[in-house]
Amino acid sequence: MSKIEIKTRGQLEAMRASGIVVARALQNVVDAVKPGVSTWDLDEIAEQTIRDAGAVPSFKGYHGFPASICASVNEQIVHGIPSKTQVLAEGDLISIDCGAILDDWHGDSAVTVGVGELSPADHKLSEATRLSMLAGIEAALPGGRLTDISFAIESSAIESGERDGIEYGVVADYGGHGIGSKMHMEPFLPNFGKPGKGPRLKVGMAIAIEPMLTLGTDDSQELEDGWTVVTLDGTRAAHWEHSVAITEDGPWVLTAPE
Repeated sequence: MSKIEIKTRGQLEAMRASGIVVARALQNVVDAVKPGVSTWDLDEIAEQTIRDAGAVPSFKGYHGFPASICASVNEQIVHGIPSKTQVLAEGDLISIDCGAILDDWHGDSAVTVGVGELSPADHKLSEATRLSMLAGIEAALPGGRLTDISFAIESSAIESGERDGIEYGVVADYGGHGIGSKMHMEPFLPNFGKPGKGPRLKVGMAIAIEPMLTLGTDDSQELEDGWTVVTLDGTRAAHWEHSVAITEDGPWVLTAPE
């Protein structure tokens, strides 16, 4: 395993600045979500927001990805490519993932929102995913182990499922990751598993915590475009993410809105 990057306080503050850019871009995109808007339109809003801040979209050109956001609609879990032909309709569920680089430091965050009125099940799915992200963040404590975060995410998903009467699928093949001077770094963070395993969490680490839940299977497949990941059974999915720093005072959400 590659060495996990440890950041100084000043470097984490630089990451916070990039995280604020990401938060603004996501807010502007969310504000524009409505029936009749294409995911291409949303991508243009995000890119303009990022560049206006003097930052660079970290997704655009990353291993050939053609856009500044990932826009994943309904059964799409992650890495959906924005398109002029993907036009949002009432009742759609869209996950928007966004990254930016400012002064060589990365921010990465995702939200899931409804287009107009959501079905009760879709609303519960998104909220369960958000709550599992928050549980993972709360477990990002110095001295703990990486999979303490994984366990917290999975436990929250199970708890939400028992409350909602829905057995949520925790997507198996994708998870969180270290972040800092690059977008994807060690360690890989599974969204499920037993606690107390993996590297020790140390002050100065930064991790993108990003659960993905579904209304059915935990299995996924990648489409022929080489990017878009969908649920194997066609059920809907949600994705929430924050970049989080490990500090002496507990988790610091670097991509939180101002």
